[in-house]
Amino acid sequence: MQNLKDELKKLPDKPGVYIMRDADDTILYVGKAVNLSNRVRSYFRENIGRGPKIDKMVSLVERFEYIVTDSELEALVLENNLIKEHRPKYNTMLMDDKTYPYIKISVNEDFPRITIVRQMKRDKARYFGPFTNSSQVREVMGLLNKLYGLRRCNNMQTTSQAPSSPKIKTDIESSTAGSCLYYHIHQCSAPCINKITKEAYMDNVDKAIDFLSGNYSGVVKELKAKMEAHSENLEFEKAAECRDLIESIRAVTQKQKIESSSLDDKDIIAIAREGEEAVVQVFFVRNGRMIGREHYYMQLGADEETLSEFVKQFYGGTSFIPKTIMLSEEISDIDIVTDFLSGKRGSKVHVLVPKIGQKERLVDLARENALLVLTKDKNRIQNENKKTLGAVSEIEKLLGLRNISRMEAFDISNTSGFENVASMVVFENGKAKKSDYRKFKIKTVAGPDDYACMRETIYRRFTSRNKRFPDDKPVITLAGEERYLVDIPEKPLILMDGGRGQVNIALEVIDELGINVPVAGMVKDDNHRTRGIYYNNVEQLIDTTSEGFKLITRIQDEAHRFAITYHRSLRRKDQVKSVLDDIPGVGPARRLAIMKAFASIDEVKDASISELIEKAGLPNNAAEAIYNFFRNKS
Repeated sequence: MQNLKDELKKLPDKPGVYIMRDADDTILYVGKAVNLSNRVRSYFRENIGRGPKIDKMVSLVERFEYIVTDSELEALVLENNLIKEHRPKYNTMLMDDKTYPYIKISVNEDFPRITIVRQMKRDKARYFGPFTNSSQVREVMGLLNKLYGLRRCNNMQTTSQAPSSPKIKTDIESSTAGSCLYYHIHQCSAPCINKITKEAYMDNVDKAIDFLSGNYSGVVKELKAKMEAHSENLEFEKAAECRDLIESIRAVTQKQKIESSSLDDKDIIAIAREGEEAVVQVFFVRNGRMIGREHYYMQLGADEETLSEFVKQFYGGTSFIPKTIMLSEEISDIDIVTDFLSGKRGSKVHVLVPKIGQKERLVDLARENALLVLTKDKNRIQNENKKTLGAVSEIEKLLGLRNISRMEAFDISNTSGFENVASMVVFENGKAKKSDYRKFKIKTVAGPDDYACMRETIYRRFTSRNKRFPDDKPVITLAGEERYLVDIPEKPLILMDGGRGQVNIALEVIDELGINVPVAGMVKDDNHRTRGIYYNNVEQLIDTTSEGFKLITRIQDEAHRFAITYHRSLRRKDQVKSVLDDIPGVGPARRLAIMKAFASIDEVKDASISELIEKAGLPNNAAEAIYNFFRNKS
């Protein structure tokens, strides 16, 4: 702690972000401060009535670092980005990291198309949503396709010289000289082959925008008039189609039950807490109608401002900020949060805590829903805990161990010895703890040698490139790096994917490092199904109907899945990289952007020019070069 005391004296009296790290250099906590010196020093004062979670975090801090910013607002933005990137253990975390679909109408194009997207961009298009479940957005899209026939394709290019001209240049026309399937099933008006004028098409675009803005009465009135006209002309099939469309509109609009007297877009956010658990309920109101709701579980951390942390993380990860955000309780940094949200939206955002009237009733309703979710899930969670803790007790009894609340399982994956990787999955009290999962890209093994791969993995699990104390001596040099022992605050049960051989490798490493942790092997039968546990030179068979057996099977399957997924992702990236190397004008930076945007080389091959531009952020000439490269090859 002496080094920490020295570092505390150097802290500036300026705004910024501080990062707490443990002996393994893992980030424990990220926070922002108006005054870094005052804030960081407060953690290391004694007897100040902190909660147990903060005390635990402080006991693990081996060093801290900080980044000075010009303002508290800059600190908030940086803090939010770092929390999102590193997901520190002791930060209050939004556990459901969801993105919601929007309906996009590309009014910035000559012939706007309608698509479902999950990211809003400042591209002058119109966005409607969010829709809180995919079936709802598909239902609305299906209805709009039948009503207005807007195009969905992305391979149509209008002539830029004469945007009002009915003549359109298109990839379809040059290849098949025909329209797509949607035209033939009456879900597209086919502007690509001049089946509709520009004026008529834009009229349909305006009607679709009107519909998505919540103005349904006009289209219902129009459909009723058409239905009556078809009936008078004895066109009963067409009349039935109009009737069905009217019913579909009613079905969609009836799902939006709550209305607000204000037509502003707003989100209503309320929180319910019990012990260390919290649920946040959000109502999404657009144009005065509640279009959806969603609840989120919060993993409470060392910070006390749970609702503030939710607001920052939720809107830090979403592309749309409504004009008004109503909260169920005050947050201490409301001014800086308001500035942050206003900057992201590009105009003033109002963050308020209603005290009277309809707004207060809406917040109360959201809070009531949050409490219902918390109460309902509490019973389910208690039953699950009873099962999982019972499973852990069975394993403890089988192995003759006590208090094995943490289990770490390891697995190796490769293709004929190439691209060796290892996985570590963690289960605490019988539940997966994904924030502690680790992936290892093997550095010292070139061929198919699972034992050597596992040896490196266990070394790396229990050592770090960073010292715990200034006088630490390295315990091993691995891949040219000196490594030091890490603290093991909670001794885990190490589970190897295999029997005697894998267990002995782990025990050898642990013995060399001079640490004391139990190691067992998860043994499979000839059909690659879990059979038992190998421990202390004895294989213990497990009752296949027991909760303990089910838990071991889950752990073994999860370790295998995690290793395989990591291995496949590396193979896909290598494949993409090797092919992209051959394309002129695509350097390292653009290769990296493409590899992040597309999961496989097939996705890159199938991408249109506009998709390459939108997803990978490529300039037009680079996107055209990639698009033409794959077309010319084939």
